[in-house]
Amino acid sequence: MSALTIPEKCGVILLPDTVLFPHGAMPLHIFEDRYRQMVEEALEGDCLFCVGNLLGADSFNPEDHAAKVGTIGLIRASREADDGASNLVLHGVFRVHFDKWFDEKPYPVAAIRPLLNTTLSDDEEEDYLVLLRAAVDMALKKFPTQVRDQVHDILDRADDAATSSDAIAQQFIHDPNDRQRLLETGEVRQRLDFIITFLQKAGLRADEADDDIDTSF
Repeated sequence: MSALTIPEKCGVILLPDTVLFPHGAMPLHIFEDRYRQMVEEALEGDCLFCVGNLLGADSFNPEDHAAKVGTIGLIRASREADDGASNLVLHGVFRVHFDKWFDEKPYPVAAIRPLLNTTLSDDEEEDYLVLLRAAVDMALKKFPTQVRDQVHDILDRADDAATSSDAIAQQFIHDPNDRQRLLETGEVRQRLDFIITFLQKAGLRADEADDDIDTSF
């Protein structure tokens, strides 16, 4: 990913309640003519386009109806259907801020600026990764072992705590408002604190649900 050159302007698909995190994967079904053109042009070029969270009803007016922060992604796989629509998988690369919108194309185009993560000390990295793994195990303790192994494999492949936080957020955080807040948070500590607390609460809720089950006859 580090070898990719992030363009100054990029096409953006705007979808309601939709947030892609860096290092996450998102399947997309592209059927609108304008977005089909966007994907076609991306495939002919750098295979990059952005995902933006549509906050209002008008995707043709992104200045007023799109979140200020989205994610630029790389097309990993694409297959065109007989009707001209396409199914693809977009891999998140970087958080980006949408600085300005242009109407030069049928689809939304934005001037983008990558948003950088804060850095952690080596000790903080180690401590947070231990806490994150423990919180994952707590949330998944009722799940089959292979599920926990798959999530740990994701953490094993992550380079650092920032990458781990995004990978786990992509898998576990489902509320679009929480996802958007996490995407807009450049402070890695805040992201990790939120995710760890979320997972711990999920584990506690699972325990409480078991306690509420009446096993008497």
